[in-house]
Amino acid sequence: QVQLVESGGGLVQPGGSLRLSCAASTSRFSIYQMGWYRQAPGKQRELVAAISSASTTNYADSVKGRFTISRDNAKNTVYLQMNSLKPEDTAVYYCNARWVNGYWGQGTQVTVSS
Repeated sequence: QVQLVESGGGLVQPGGSLRLSCAASTSRFSIYQMGWYRQAPGKQRELVAAISSASTTNYADSVKGRFTISRDNAKNTVYLQMNSLKPEDTAVYYCNARWVNGYWGQGTQVTVSS
């Protein structure tokens, strides 16, 4: 069982930045594919960004060029740097870890509003 704890969400104005963090409770963090998903009210959960064990990344078209996913295997942590935030980025952001099984964090709220 892997526990994931997200942090870094909050309220930010359009054009602002936030950095989300997700700390994983596993000593085998480096072998997990890590991802950030989001779910806005009334919408399905969607993939925002993912990073493989080899640090290959992929992004949703809607965030390319604005968001950056990274990982620090020494700290068992994955990050999502979010720049140029838009109101449509407002959602609960979830961290996901996947190897044989998949695990989810509890989510952190990101609200982009003036």
